[in-house]
Amino acid sequence: MTSIYDFPVQTATGEEKTLAEYRGQVMLIVNTASKCGFTPQYAGLESLFRKYASQGFVVLGFPCNQFGAQEPGDITEIQNFCSLTYDVTFPLSTKINVNGIDAAPLFQYLKSAAKGLLGSEAIKWNFTKFLVDREGNVLARHAPTTTPESMERQIEAALRKPVRP
Repeated sequence: MTSIYDFPVQTATGEEKTLAEYRGQVMLIVNTASKCGFTPQYAGLESLFRKYASQGFVVLGFPCNQFGAQEPGDITEIQNFCSLTYDVTFPLSTKINVNGIDAAPLFQYLKSAAKGLLGSEAIKWNFTKFLVDREGNVLARHAPTTTPESMERQIEAALRKPVRP
């Protein structure tokens, strides 16, 4: 893979795509779960998405059941929960793994590009967030405890930075 835009992802409808459609946008990529103590962050993620989408910002949610089996449902159940409970409109993928030998290639890349605490690569829990600039560079990795609202300044700074021709 030459860039983040080359990685395959499977949409909630099962269609295989790459992140190329988000080229030139600031992306916040998050592993999510519906039955987690951090699940209320869906509201903050949606708020950021609505506030900055017109400026070229997108939140991409990747449901994952690897942490305490906190995402047990299928994608239809996950989408219904997110829509009915948090009015989520940002894109969700099918369920993925973020750690281990079956980790999605996108998350293998993200973990390598932005290591965690003490240089670790493994994702420790749901709602780990990766901020990616308009050129596909991973700017930051944020812990599950980092609220979406606390990331606004960093998102705004990334949105102000133009794409190089």
